[in-house]
Amino acid sequence: MRMNADTVALLTLILAGGSLAPRRALARSRPTLASAINAGPVAWRQAGCSAAQQKRLAAPDHALLETGLDWLQRPDHHLLALDDPRFPPLLHDIPEPPLALFIHGDPSRLWLPAVAVVGSRSPTPSGRALAAEFSRAFAQAGMAVVSGLAAGIDAAAHQAVLEVAGVTVAVIGNGPDSVYPPHHRRLQASVAALGAVASEYPPGTPARPAYFPARNRLVAGLSLVTVVIEAANRSGALITARLAAEAGREVCALPGSVRNPRAAGCHRLIRDGAALVETPDEVLALVAPALAHSLPALQKHLHAPTEQGRRAHLPASLASEPDYQNLWKALDHDPTPMDSLITRCGLTAARLSSMLLAMELAGIVVCEHGRYCRNPGFPTSTASLTQAEGQ
Repeated sequence: MRMNADTVALLTLILAGGSLAPRRALARSRPTLASAINAGPVAWRQAGCSAAQQKRLAAPDHALLETGLDWLQRPDHHLLALDDPRFPPLLHDIPEPPLALFIHGDPSRLWLPAVAVVGSRSPTPSGRALAAEFSRAFAQAGMAVVSGLAAGIDAAAHQAVLEVAGVTVAVIGNGPDSVYPPHHRRLQASVAALGAVASEYPPGTPARPAYFPARNRLVAGLSLVTVVIEAANRSGALITARLAAEAGREVCALPGSVRNPRAAGCHRLIRDGAALVETPDEVLALVAPALAHSLPALQKHLHAPTEQGRRAHLPASLASEPDYQNLWKALDHDPTPMDSLITRCGLTAARLSSMLLAMELAGIVVCEHGRYCRNPGFPTSTASLTQAEGQ
């Protein structure tokens, strides 16, 4: 089997385990990863690698190395180093970015503006239904939904997005060649086929309790906002929320009954300053400023504003929904302020913000100084909306 020397070196560095900081320092110490690994023990010590890390760098586990190389040979399997141009930019901003990401699926899915939906592994029927309802709404607004593929709220969120052909990203706490929990094998395969499954752990790594908090920081880090739906006071979802706040991201929580112990963690988050939300539109309105900031980089990465790219991110349901038809009629080629659109459409500000967000992501609407207008550079792909106007 032949593989790029830097890829082999990156796998060797990942398999060395231990603290991330010295391994990142070692990777930056030489022009290439291969030269950093080949620099030897003196360079490893100068980078701050521990004795255990130095031992594994000198004598890597060849079985695990072969397992990783074999996994990378298969279709839609990727390994992105921290300096890879395809590496999701939001993860550069978290306190402890991963050394690299193993991705099964499309790496560009991790660039899409995303909402993290997290919560209890044993939710009430109401909690599960809310996770599905919110996740479907986010997907239909053009957002990706990120979660951890765990049982309960995570699974409900992923499944709901798949049902509306949206984009969902699963961040897992084990190697990308394994599934945890095992009964999520079909769900994980579906997420990889339509979105992406991401892990910082190499193939051959089993799920371990200690890995899940680290996984949670990536769930939060990939997302502009984290939404917590049912979480007890001692819950991994609260760790995700805390890590999101530490990374400077928005945190929202749904309130619940005071008699429901699975709502106690959400109430605690709200007391500590998380936004209390009751509808998906409230979440989308909250995240709109951060999205506006990230949209230019996203469009550049996805080669927008080509018509093909816009078509790819236009939710299929827009043309068939009366509210979107009314909004399209209310928009002009001259920029229109939000309050005028509210008057013309008779919609709430939160609802209108989420709709404009979806249309802006699709490329059919542009925003100029807080005013919205039809995109003059997008004449042909609006045919379906124009046709809908005449119905």
